[in-house]
This record gives sequence, structure tokens and C-alpha cells, in this order.
Amino acid sequence: MNEISKRILITGGSGFIGTNLIEVLKQGDSELLNIDIKPPLNANQNDIYKNVDIRDYASLSAVINEFNPTQIYHLGARTDLNGPDLEAYDTNTDGVLNLIKAVENSSSVKRVIYTSSRLVCRIGYKPKSDDDYCSTTPYGESKVIGEKYVKESAYQNYEWSIVRPTSIWGPWFGLPYSQFFDMVRQKKYVHPKGKKINKSFGFVGNTVYQLISIMNAESEKINHKTFYVGDYQPIEVNEFANKICRAFNISSILTVPGSLLRAFAITGDFLKFIGIKNPPLTSFRLNNLLTEMVHDFGALPNITGPLPYSADDGIKITVEWILNSEKHK
Repeated sequence: MNEISKRILITGGSGFIGTNLIEVLKQGDSELLNIDIKPPLNANQNDIYKNVDIRDYASLSAVINEFNPTQIYHLGARTDLNGPDLEAYDTNTDGVLNLIKAVENSSSVKRVIYTSSRLVCRIGYKPKSDDDYCSTTPYGESKVIGEKYVKESAYQNYEWSIVRPTSIWGPWFGLPYSQFFDMVRQKKYVHPKGKKINKSFGFVGNTVYQLISIMNAESEKINHKTFYVGDYQPIEVNEFANKICRAFNISSILTVPGSLLRAFAITGDFLKFIGIKNPPLTSFRLNNLLTEMVHDFGALPNITGPLPYSADDGIKITVEWILNSEKHK
């Protein structure tokens, strides 16, 4: 497909990953449209924004028929973990179903990337196949349902891939990953003494590169396939935190006994129970921190080749963005 002929629709493009994706796509010649219920984080992207709720099939179908996209990056989702039940995540279920239906009724769409989540499986669980699920939260379960809708769709006149972002960080990020940078900077993050914890994190610049690579890859390499997206080399959390310290020009983080961290986590559980949102540490977050999370990226490295940013590059870019954002508040 000729680059200039592409018409690219991004659902949920006002969010963290979408903002970074659009920033790169705007450097090309494709026509772009972002549909979201929230305006863009980056005001420079207001020109391609339209307020559309993907839960409203009529509105979604109308905009697809009007714009006639050739490619769709589906990023629209509710991504927090605060929803009380599955119904709170209807964007991730009904929204996906609406998009599938709208795309199947479109003659222009050639390829769609559906964004899922690593939380279709609990942290530490190693799935035996792309259909092996082990979700533990309503959010994760909503993403499982969304994946199943895509895979079970009876009529498919287009190519699709599913991506599961790992823990992605970088410019324009929000909770919970921005909180990690904030806590390190404010000397509130402490690491369990003597504990090495490897994680498959991902700098958003690399994630965007992976998404675009999947969208433009040969059909046989990506069609009807599921990929984790993130940095191929795991980071060690203590080392990662200390690199952030150096980028902010502050002293290294403290290490404390694990028993003390558990006491802090129990306190955080109580604070959350009485209604305080986002306490610095809870048992859920501590368990997530202590559990190794290294994903298998399968054939994706062969599709993308080397990723453009190292962890050091990403940290430098992110810290510069944080400091620059503070200057313009």
C-alpha cells in the first residue's frame, strides 16, 4: 500500500500511547483521525480529533463510513484497575464488539491492530498459548473478552493483530507508571534489600515503533497473531530506579528489609479501605513489584529488528519531558 494513500484511524488516540503514536504518524503523509471521548493530551493534535464514544455503535459506524480508514489502531479502553465489576469496563467489551461490526461493514479497512493488555494473565503467570488466560481483575477479564470477540468473529474481510502492552512508560504517561518516576524522584521509593527483580517494561518510543512495524509488516507475519509489546531486554527494577535517580541528579534509592515493605503495604491497604485513592503502596502493588514479569515476545523481534531506544535513552527523554512539562504548568 502506498504510504500517501493510507488513511489511519486511531481509537483512544488521546491517551498515553496514542499521543506518542500520533506524534510519529504526523511526521508522515497519511491522513489521520483520532476518535476519543477525551480531548488530546497534546494540544498540537487537536486538528485530527473528533469526540466519538466507541460504545455508541451508530456514531462509530458513521465516522468509519465517513473517514474510510485503511488502517485502524484500536487503543480506546478503560485502563485503570478501580472499576468494581466487569460492567464498568464496557468500553473494553462492547466497544470492541462495536468496532468489529463497524469494520466488517466497511469496504475500506484493510488491517486493524487491537490493543489488549498483559493483564489477561496475572503477573508471573506464563501462558502456554495465546488462548491461555488467567486474569484476576475485572479490567483483565474485560480484555480477555475483547480478545475472544476478535478471535471468534465469524466474518473477517480484513487482517488483524492483537497486541498486549507490558508495563509501558515515557512522555505523556499517567498512573501507575508516572507514579514510579515521581516516587523515585521524591525519595519515596525504597527497594527490598538484596532482591533482584526483572521486569519486561517498555519505553513508549519503542512501543510505537513496534505498533507501526506490525501495521506495515507482511500479512503472513502478523495476521491473526498476538504479540506482547515492550522492550525485549528486561530491566532490573533496582537498577532502573537508580538510573532514574541519576537522570534527576539525585542520590541512589534506599533498600529496606522486605518485612518493612509489607508493613507499609498493609497500611496502604487500610488507607484504600477508608477511601483514600492511590496510596503509595498496597499489598497488590507490592506483590506486583516483587513478582518477576518477563514476557516472551515470540516472533516480534524478527519483524521489528532492533528497537530504536535503549533504557538509558528512554529515561533521559522521559525525565526531560517531566522537567519541561513542569516549566509550562
